Amino acid sequence: MIMASPLAHAVVAVTVAVGFHIPSVPIRYWLLGILCAEVPDFDVIGFWLGIPYESILGHRGLSHSLLFAALFSGMVAMWAGRWDSVPRARLWSYLFLATLSHGIMDALTTGGLGVAFFAPFDNTRYFFSFHPIRVTPLEPSLVMGPAGIAVLKSEALWVGFPCALFLLGWSLSRGRWNRTG
Repeated sequence: MIMASPLAHAVVAVTVAVGFHIPSVPIRYWLLGILCAEVPDFDVIGFWLGIPYESILGHRGLSHSLLFAALFSGMVAMWAGRWDSVPRARLWSYLFLATLSHGIMDALTTGGLGVAFFAPFDNTRYFFSFHPIRVTPLEPSLVMGPAGIAVLKSEALWVGFPCALFLLGWSLSRGRWNRTG
């Protein structure tokens, strides 16, 4: 069983938060975004329950779909929106993109069966034509060895570096806009 690492999903969620100006609100919203970016992989429990990988309920199935991202982020936004005055539509948009980013990243990986973006209406699994992100094995002995180092290098290049560039650009543009008016 293979996937992008939880660390990479969290980095993307935090980057999306910055793009939505979520940094101006409490850290709990960042944590909710990270949770939303991680939740789709809870479907791995299906392996231990005997659910076939290719099933709609299997890994990278329904929990990686657009519909799941919309519904799950909507429930979280409704629940979290009670805390203070963050507009729910803005919060939902952020959480939706954080959740959806999971499937997008998985479709950029080098292994697995692909992502069922349109489940439950269509269980076809998709990969993008460009899939540079090495997949993370679930076996701890493999994660802690050379395979894990290769995954970290791949994610640093294809996830960390673009996110860092975005954050740098955002930071520089914020400074310029603040100085000019």
